[in-house]
Amino acid sequence: MAEKTTYDLLAVTGCPTGIAHTYMAKEALEKAAAAKGLTIKVETQGQVGAENEVTPAEIRACKAVIIAADKDVQPERFEGKPLISVGVTAAIKDPDGLIDKALAAKAEGELSAEVANASADEVVEKESIGHQIYRHLMNGVSHMLVFVVAGGVLTALSFLWGITSYDSTASDYNSFAAMLKIIGGIAMNLMVPVLSAYIAESIGKRPALVPGFVAGMIAIQGLPVNAETGLIDAGGAGVGFGFLGGIIGGFLAGYVIVALEKVFSGLPQSLNGLKAMFLYPLCSTFIVGLVMLGISGPMAAINQAMMDFLQGLYNAGPVPLGLAIGCMCAFDMGGPVNKAAYTTGTLLLTEAIAAGVGTEAYNFGTNFMAAVSAACIVPPLITTFAVIVGKKYFSQEDHDAGLVNFILGCTHITEGAIPFMTKNIWPVMPIMMLGSAIAAILTIFLGVHDPAPHGGFLVLPVVDGGLQWVIAILIGAVIGGILFVLFKKYDYDKNGGKIAE
Repeated sequence: MAEKTTYDLLAVTGCPTGIAHTYMAKEALEKAAAAKGLTIKVETQGQVGAENEVTPAEIRACKAVIIAADKDVQPERFEGKPLISVGVTAAIKDPDGLIDKALAAKAEGELSAEVANASADEVVEKESIGHQIYRHLMNGVSHMLVFVVAGGVLTALSFLWGITSYDSTASDYNSFAAMLKIIGGIAMNLMVPVLSAYIAESIGKRPALVPGFVAGMIAIQGLPVNAETGLIDAGGAGVGFGFLGGIIGGFLAGYVIVALEKVFSGLPQSLNGLKAMFLYPLCSTFIVGLVMLGISGPMAAINQAMMDFLQGLYNAGPVPLGLAIGCMCAFDMGGPVNKAAYTTGTLLLTEAIAAGVGTEAYNFGTNFMAAVSAACIVPPLITTFAVIVGKKYFSQEDHDAGLVNFILGCTHITEGAIPFMTKNIWPVMPIMMLGSAIAAILTIFLGVHDPAPHGGFLVLPVVDGGLQWVIAILIGAVIGGILFVLFKKYDYDKNGGKIAE
């Protein structure tokens, strides 16, 4: 039987990590479309790449397109079709509304020759500037995180042979541990260049990768200066400005390419090869490199000020920092606020590993990462506890989802709790935030150190204070779970002994 090539709607979903949000949005859109008697095909942009890809023939035949993504999903291929572009969580929260808006939209621009013709008119809903910036940023973050996870876990595994087992002069030296740390360190050091390059790529496409990578490398090393003369010296040492510099460099590289495309647009098509292979990489790298070196001093100062602020918050005690971490991680569970906390954790962890075991930076970074991980693990475990203890107050669908969330939570995947929150943002969101905050505060207070940026309970063997960490997480999950059950009981009684959907 031939595969269906015509659909009423096409959609593309994608989140920065490409794990849970991507597929939850797909499922929500498919259910909403089916309820309206519409056919839909949803392409997912996950960590394994594009799946269920839409074809030019399907684009030509569809009535409208929905892009629900926080990363670059090549929207230009849908030019000339009625289209709306929103964040991935919008598809989870209101798929019905998105479908209605998409069907009401008008086409903008012209279809590519590959796709064929469609009418042109004004667009009903365009992607906001804010979401464009967020999408570009998250495209970089999504590519960066896998390097951080791989490098962080491998580095953490090297500690299984001893804290200094990578050091050939140490008593606990192990050559295999040393190799693990070398590999992990290389992966971690690629974090900022990859972040910068793929922010740039999201803006300026493939030509922006070269200046993006260069900007990221400059962000790592800073402006080299000779210690004796105080002058710029290619053989000297500089002060890096890291993660923040990578973000600035990525946006700079992307928009420099956009500007160069306009500057060189008047050149004949016969010179397109020259533009791609010579003019774009040479001119963009020159411009971006000079700007990045020029701002290295101020950016290093800003980066240090940010680090000092976080360190000051840490020194103020576990409550203010743990409260901030817990509330951020559970606020949108994998969304931009959650990602801000998690990305900060990975940044501090990178600094920690670079500083070395036993240093103040190491203790701070690994403790911060442990708190972030704890706060991310708690929300799905809250739902698991709630559906077991208060089974009669939940639908069978919610009960099954809550049980699955045990596995998701234990492996540091927060997004499984989102469907529970979207049904009752108040008071479920505050309950989740409270549970996560309790776990984060206890994790900091108990001095737990996690040198791995992801993995949940799978990385327990490398966590310093693993038992205390698990206890902190369970306390947060149980307290949150009890409050969630109490709310569902109240809702159940208010509805005359019926489960509220």
